[in-house]
Amino acid sequence: MNENLFSSFITPTMMGLPIVTLIIMFPSILFPSTNRLISNRLISIQRWLLHLTSKQMMMIHNNSGQKWTLMLMSLIMFIGSTNLLGLLPHSFTPTTQLSMNLGMAIPLWTGTVILGFRYKTKASLAHFLPQGTPIPLIPMLIIIETISLLIQPVALAVRLTANITAGHLLIHLIGGATLALLNISMLTSLITFIILILLTILEFAVALIQAYVFTLLLSLYLHDNT
Repeated sequence: MNENLFSSFITPTMMGLPIVTLIIMFPSILFPSTNRLISNRLISIQRWLLHLTSKQMMMIHNNSGQKWTLMLMSLIMFIGSTNLLGLLPHSFTPTTQLSMNLGMAIPLWTGTVILGFRYKTKASLAHFLPQGTPIPLIPMLIIIETISLLIQPVALAVRLTANITAGHLLIHLIGGATLALLNISMLTSLITFIILILLTILEFAVALIQAYVFTLLLSLYLHDNT
């Protein structure tokens, strides 16, 4: 069991070639679109959830920030569907890879910072030096505020990676313990199996919550810079 503990996090290959690109593109199939006047229930629920999420997330933005609505909604749909598909047995979850999460966080965060320096130059520069700072502390505070700004995309990526990875490891460990206890104590195995079911339900919630948190924090960074 220990040898295969991290095997689910290894990038899958086919004939020696990585197929992570195909895995990343797969969630787009789960969100069909239609040109019909009357949609089916699945598409109606999908549109209702998107409308509810976009209304709640973008209501604090001005006209400049609302231009990011399509990008942020696409991001939350992609992360949420990828996290949910990763809970299927013998599947690969791209969001457990820190490199991929950094690849999503850094460009989007950079875009919000560039917007801030372009449209709110004075306010963006004012964050590096709070008003009323004593003169001897000015260099140290500028360094601290610069580090806190640069660490934002790293925190986004690490938060998503850690939460998804921890959930997968817990499911793997408790599932292995359930099988190991099956021949020892049926009652104990049943208890661990119930815990496994509850943990799986929790991971479904975590998969959606982490997608929402990732997108919401990007939305807040955008609001601060527009």
